[in-house]
Order: sequence, then C-alpha cells, then structure tokens
Amino acid sequence: MRVLVTGGAGFIGSHVVDALVEEAHQVVVLDSLDPAAHASTPTYLNPAAEYVWKDVRDREAWMGCLDGVDAVCHQAAKVGLGRDFADLSDYVDSNDVGTAVGLAVLHRQRFVGRLVLASSMVVYGEGRYRCAEHGLVRAAPRRPERLAAASFDPTCPTCDEALEPEAVPEEAAVDPRNIYAATKLHQEHLCSAYGLQSGAPVVALRYHNVYGPRMPRDTPYAGVASIFRSSLEAGRAPVVFEDGGQLRDFVHVTDVARANVAALTAGPGVTGPFNVASGHPHTVGQMAGALAGAFGDEAPPPEVSGDWRAGDVRHVFAATRRAVEVLGFEATVSFADGMRELAHAPLRSPVGTAADG
Repeated sequence: MRVLVTGGAGFIGSHVVDALVEEAHQVVVLDSLDPAAHASTPTYLNPAAEYVWKDVRDREAWMGCLDGVDAVCHQAAKVGLGRDFADLSDYVDSNDVGTAVGLAVLHRQRFVGRLVLASSMVVYGEGRYRCAEHGLVRAAPRRPERLAAASFDPTCPTCDEALEPEAVPEEAAVDPRNIYAATKLHQEHLCSAYGLQSGAPVVALRYHNVYGPRMPRDTPYAGVASIFRSSLEAGRAPVVFEDGGQLRDFVHVTDVARANVAALTAGPGVTGPFNVASGHPHTVGQMAGALAGAFGDEAPPPEVSGDWRAGDVRHVFAATRRAVEVLGFEATVSFADGMRELAHAPLRSPVGTAADG
C-alpha cells in the first residue's frame, strides 16, 4: 500500500512513517517543516520514505503527492491550546484551511481510499461525569471564581454536589472549549463530510496525551510531559498546575503509531472516531512524580502551584473498548516504562538552536 502522511516529519507523524515502513508500505510525506516546530530538518527521518517539503495549504503540493496513493494519513496540524485568542486565525488557517485544501484536491482526484485523521481528546471538553443523585450529567465550564478559590473539580449542574469522573466513550457529546479543540472538531466534520460525499472510509483517531521520543521541547505549544522533562533537565522542579489531581490518559507515541497503521489497514466498513489511549489514567501530579523519579534522587520533586489556565479541563480519560474490538488496537507500553524512557529520550530542539535529533 502507498500512503501519504501529512506532517510526517513531526513528533507523531514520523513515528507513523516508521511503523508503516516497518510493515513494508510505501510512504510519501508532505510536511512544511514549520519553523515554529522545527529548528532544522530532523535527523530521525526514515530514509525509506519520500519527502515533499511543502505546506498542506498548498493545493499544488497535494496534487504532487497523490500519484498512486491508496490511503491518506492526515497528521499535519498546529497543536497546543494556543497562547491567547489572538492565535485564532493561525489555528484555523493551519488546521481547518489546510484540511479543506487537501479534501478539495482529493475530491478532484476522485480519491476513495482510506482517510485517517489525527484528532484529539480535546473535542470532548470536560470528560464524562456521574452524579450520585442525577446520574450522567454534563459538567458546566469551571467558573473563574471557583478556580481562584482552589475548587477545581466540576460539580453537578443540578445539585452542585461532587461528581465522579468516568472514562469517556466515543459517543459522548463533543464540547470543544479552546481554539485548538474547535479546529480539531471542524477537521473531523470536514473529513466526515468528505466520506459521505465520496464513499471513502474515514477514521478520526482521538489521541489522548501522547508522549515519547521526538516530542518538541521548550515551545509554547509543547505538551505537559515535554514541559516537565525540560524543567527537570535544567535542574528545575516541574511546576504542576491546580492541585495536580487532573486525570489524563498518557499514551506512548509508538502505540499511537500502531493505532494509525491499524486504522489505515482496516476493512472498508471501519469508520468513525476512535479513542487512542492506554486505558489506564493517571493524574498530572503522578506523571510529574514518575518523570522526576526517573531522573534519579538528585532531581527536584514536583511543585504544585495552584495556578490554573482558562480553557483547561479537569478530568478527561478514555474508554478504549471500541479501538480494541474494532481496530484490534491495544496499547502495550506501560506508564512506568514510558516515563523512564522519556526521562532520557531525545526530544526535538527548540527553534533557533542545534539540529533536531
């Protein structure tokens, strides 16, 4: 099979390329090497793949990559929450417009192969909650005055009592609560519409908190695991927001790559969203502690700041049954092993420094 991987030089995309090459698939990569994410051309690129260094917003770039392609794996995106609302147009341009341009070209080429989109758990907003009295409820956005008073957990919208978080399934209502989340959901909608129009099977993989080698470091858009790792590497304590009790599902990037291969090679009836996660949630505080422990006894322990950010959610972790039963995907890298590896794994250099490695 010949697969086009957009964003194939990036953190997750490059691991997808490696996994596809290992399975003897032909791979062509479309990537702009965005200077916001890459200091230079990465040294980890798989030499068995073909590389086209152009932007996904470039119609001609898509046209030049699709010859003989059986499937498209759309990883290219601007990631992170965004520093402030002024980032809005950049996110929409990179994520929504880039996707729309690609889909328009696929339509013109009458492409009906598999389309796998890198989506995100952020489309859910807050996760799934149950009230002891009122059952499953939709948690309202957390109010600034409650957060300022260190009351971080959402409460029942009916009785204001404490809620119990549960694993969120794919059929849960979506509720994007920041710019990035809104663009990821729009990407899902655009790709779904293409599938309905063309008959192409479309899968959206909703990644949970992905970590591992080649993560970008020291950028405003880096994930929390990368930020903590950079602090520890510099001899500083990782600073944990709120009380550190936020529940997340941390999934290793090689497992995410395996999920992509499973989705790309699935049967024609396999469509729709899938959570891509480990199935074993941990708190952000536990993750910071595990990473600090992997650095050794000299590493400073995490500091809990009590600070909070507008747009953050409290608990969101995945139900993984659909991925297991339909895709045959189950994560294999344990949290403990993954954190030990991350403590010393090569990360991507920040912009303006040495070459990526």
